[in-house]
Amino acid sequence: MESNTSIKPGKLLVAEPFMMDPNFKRSVVLLCEHNDEQGSLGFVLNKPLKINVEDLLGDFPEFDSEVYFGGPVATDTIHYIHDKGDILDNSVKIHNGVYWGGDFEQLKFLIKTKLIKEANIRFFVGYSGWTEHQLFEELEIGSWILADMDSNYLFHHANENLWKQVMENKGSSFGVIAQISESHRLN
Repeated sequence: MESNTSIKPGKLLVAEPFMMDPNFKRSVVLLCEHNDEQGSLGFVLNKPLKINVEDLLGDFPEFDSEVYFGGPVATDTIHYIHDKGDILDNSVKIHNGVYWGGDFEQLKFLIKTKLIKEANIRFFVGYSGWTEHQLFEELEIGSWILADMDSNYLFHHANENLWKQVMENKGSSFGVIAQISESHRLN
């Protein structure tokens, strides 16, 4: 059982293996904001949408960066997580080497001048959100497993194996859980 103090920005929420909600099935969510009174916000790291960011934004520089499904809330919004908080103003540090948001006009300039490359940033449509105390309740009933973040999960890891990799890296019985097939009939 997780305590309320274990839930904080920079933690990963890993869907339990039998979660059926298609928005979160086998998902890994990076928690970017958490407040017991105001709720929580994060982004699904392993659900690529097979669309390019420049296809969604008309005035965006040419940039070959795939967009991800961040979650089912506000799917008419674009968000970004990157490793360039030292040069992108108003970025919010989430974890060592991981930042959220920042000045959008400056971001476009940094992309045009190649100071931010595809390997430095990930874009999301929508986000995952929880109302006050909702996330704690979902952790209590076992819908999510808390895990530690590693920037390699975001910038240097194959999406299709991320859920399994995070579970295995947690160690102990989680490595066994990671072997459970997505198809319940095969178990």
